[in-house]
Amino acid sequence: MSGNIDRATTWRTTFNGILENRELSEPLKQASLEGRLGDWTEALTRVVVAACEELGWECAAKGHKMRSLPEKRSEYLGQDVMAFDRVDKVWRFPVATFELENSQKDDRIAYSLWKVLCLRADLRVVFCYRMDPEAGAPLVRKFAEELVRPMEVLKRTHLEGECLVVVGNRGESETFPYGFFKWWKLDKQTGNFQSI
Repeated sequence: MSGNIDRATTWRTTFNGILENRELSEPLKQASLEGRLGDWTEALTRVVVAACEELGWECAAKGHKMRSLPEKRSEYLGQDVMAFDRVDKVWRFPVATFELENSQKDDRIAYSLWKVLCLRADLRVVFCYRMDPEAGAPLVRKFAEELVRPMEVLKRTHLEGECLVVVGNRGESETFPYGFFKWWKLDKQTGNFQSI
């Protein structure tokens, strides 16, 4: 993929396609419905890695050791999942980075967003979880107010790549995965997150 392609839309479409695989989606759905957040994170990790691999990316994540970099690890820079283009280079920068935050504390989720914004990547994604599907919008507004808009405008507008915040919730079981995830994309010009 070249840098001018909307990676956020491509990745979201691929993620939703991966969820059509019941072997991957059912554990995530059940963990969401039952509020088992440790299991939710574990199942979500498998789905995120599968979506990245579907796009031809190589991943490092818990349970998914990356072997093509000189430093072979399951985690780089404290990120839950990091994805890299499959290219013939010794050291590569990540194409995407993901934080899968199951804490219910707003500040912990904001910390995850801050971490991904500090990194160089074409796509940055923070997943978090709220029992109530309506709790996502106030949460992302808070992130815009407290974390994104206070950035210097020039620095914010020159952030490379795209940033998504995805709020998982209990949703409506008959609409899985569509009722279970609410998606917001950062508008770097305004500093707000737009629902997508």
